[in-house]
Parts: sequence; C-alpha cells; structure tokens
Amino acid sequence: MNIRPDYAAIVQWVPQQSKVLDLGCGDGTLLKLLEEKCSASGYGVEIDDANVLACLRNNVNVIQMNLETGLAGFDAQSFDYVILSLTLQAVRHTELMLREMARVGKQGIVTFPNFGYWNHRWQIARGRMPVSDDLPYQWFDTPNIHLCTLADFEDLCTQCGMRVLQRLVLSDGKPVNALPNLRGQLAVYRFEAAQK
Repeated sequence: MNIRPDYAAIVQWVPQQSKVLDLGCGDGTLLKLLEEKCSASGYGVEIDDANVLACLRNNVNVIQMNLETGLAGFDAQSFDYVILSLTLQAVRHTELMLREMARVGKQGIVTFPNFGYWNHRWQIARGRMPVSDDLPYQWFDTPNIHLCTLADFEDLCTQCGMRVLQRLVLSDGKPVNALPNLRGQLAVYRFEAAQK
C-alpha cells in the first residue's frame, strides 16, 4: 500500500489509542490507517456525498457536515488530535478553523501544499499560476482559496495563539531541512493552543 507522505508523518506523530477527529476526511483512508497502525479511534467529518459513502464502505465513522460552520457540535478537548490534511487551503475561515481545532482537540495537525516552493515561484515569475502535483488545478477551477507559505502559516499560528510543536517539510516524500520554505512542497505541522 502506497501511503501519502503526510499520512506517514501523521501516523508517526499520533500515539497509540488516541482519539482523533479528521476534518475533511475524504474517503476515510487516514482514519483507517490510524486505526490499523495506532489503534486510534474517532470520527471523520466530510461534506461530499460520495466521500461519506466511501467512509461507510471503509467502516470509518463519519459525520456529514460543512466545516465552514465551525465545530460547535463537539465538546472542548474531546479529542487528542484534530487533523486537517490538505484541506486548510480550501477553508474560507482559516483562523476560525485553527481556533476550533485547538478548542476541540488537545493538539492539531495540519498539512498543506507550500506555495513558497521554488517551482511555484518559478511559474509565477513566468506569468502563470502554479500547477503541480500538490496544486493540480488550473486557476479557474481550483478549490484552493487560501494558499500560503510556511512563514505565512507560522505567522497565522502566532496570531491565533497557537504554539507550533513540530514541523516536517517534505519534497517528493523526503524531509527537507535546508531552505524549507523554498525547497519544500508539502508542510506538516503539529500545534496546540499556547495557553494551556
């Protein structure tokens, strides 16, 4: 089974028997993986009908709802981890989402394509919006509305009162340590509310 690089990182960060909420969970692949590798339990949240059905076929607990309305249906600190994988850039109310993740979970994990990646910058310098494996849509049909760089996300965390606990930057599935905002395609962050 070929595991997405951000999923592999998340599996390493989530301790055994954690309670997890996966926001924008798609077909439930990550939750199923966390169940198998970490004995984790929890729920996925998804709006798309086809993905909800796929979760049910995968025996993943799923709640159909729109993330844009917030997470008011979940009690504070009711999950160990709240995960938002490759969904942050498609959420309209990004600050609200981060705050809600920190309210509902003890820690949050976010993954997103790094808009500061050199190839994206090169495409912009050539007068085009970036298209890549991580940003596969054309400018006119993209669901991505808030693209950001590593520096942008870290600034937002500070503004929202979040403390970054761990960061992993990947390029072609491998960790990038030197010049990560320029050389990294995919960012994976673990954070918590700064005042616990």
